Amino acid sequence: MRKIVLTYGLIAGAILSAVMLIGVPFKDLIGFDRAAIVGYTSMVLAFLMIFFGVKSYRDNVAGGHLSFGRAVQVGLLIMVVATVCYVATWQFVYHQFLPDFAEEYAAYSLEQARAAGATEAEMAKRTKDLAEYSEMYQNPLVNIALTSLEPLPVGLVLTLVTAGVFGRPRRGGGAARHQAEAATARSNPKAGAG
Repeated sequence: MRKIVLTYGLIAGAILSAVMLIGVPFKDLIGFDRAAIVGYTSMVLAFLMIFFGVKSYRDNVAGGHLSFGRAVQVGLLIMVVATVCYVATWQFVYHQFLPDFAEEYAAYSLEQARAAGATEAEMAKRTKDLAEYSEMYQNPLVNIALTSLEPLPVGLVLTLVTAGVFGRPRRGGGAARHQAEAATARSNPKAGAG
């Protein structure tokens, strides 16, 4: 399992990292509005590797039979590897190229609120909240935690969908499938150990 998780996780992480690195020179052209679209589209594309990784595990390690739980486990591990790559790349980009990211985002957010007709009281509260966010974002642990949360929803959805596709109970009921998985694990000790 380890080889499949690392292979597909690193491919997904490479996609996420490449899109982020390619986007840095074009950040002003892309802007904050389109950056979210580009970012989440790249996450969907990258996390398609969860589908291919779980399929590879099912076909090459689990003998064609896979429980929902095992499919979720493989998918989540691929997601974790990709997310580590994503976070590491953001830390490099943030510290080397975008150290004023939080302040730029705060200015953008205030401009959006003003354009939407926010009152002076709402603007004052938003300014205070964004100043606190910018200060908090300077803490490396908070920065890493917040960055880790960005791909989480996309990765979880694709993991659950993939597990639903490959981990469905087959005809013959759960007991028959469980016996087949147990027999596969006995005949292929690497199936459970990775």
